[in-house]
Amino acid sequence: MKAFINVDYTVDFVADNGALTCGKPAQEIEQTITDLTVQAIERGDYVVFAIDLHYRDDSHHPESELFPPHNIAGAPGRELYGKLAEVYRQYRNHPNVKWMDKTRYSAFAGTDLEIRLRERGINEVQLAGVCTDICVLHTAVDAYNKGFRIVVYENAVASFDEAGHQWALQHMKSCLNATIL
Repeated sequence: MKAFINVDYTVDFVADNGALTCGKPAQEIEQTITDLTVQAIERGDYVVFAIDLHYRDDSHHPESELFPPHNIAGAPGRELYGKLAEVYRQYRNHPNVKWMDKTRYSAFAGTDLEIRLRERGINEVQLAGVCTDICVLHTAVDAYNKGFRIVVYENAVASFDEAGHQWALQHMKSCLNATIL
């Protein structure tokens, strides 16, 4: 069984005016990430929208020292970007589709993601989204440490740092035994 995990494909991470945008590299994967999401839903895979959640003026969150405020609860920047937002609206009540708030880089940190995957007999996670070298990578590391097989869609991940993007893909392949498609 497989899970397809969309990581942080939101306005703040993708749009030109996003608070922490990957910009053009993230915008270029829009159709691919949208198509892969629909295919996963129609195949019957478990599809998780693992979306970063922050609160206004939260100076205690460790990211507050690293990045500008982004993906703030209730703000437009936290909404899914472009066509993926339309897909979520269409399928949000589907039994295999789950929105999951996350407050750390990894979709596993502080969430019930592992429990949900184990309940469904899932042994492979497929990853798409942003940023390749931050949230996608940390989700992959946790998936590896929890014994899941990992697939990363190279044409459905992006970062604001091209060198970091390439390094993360290579690291996931060579150190996490991830399949890079």
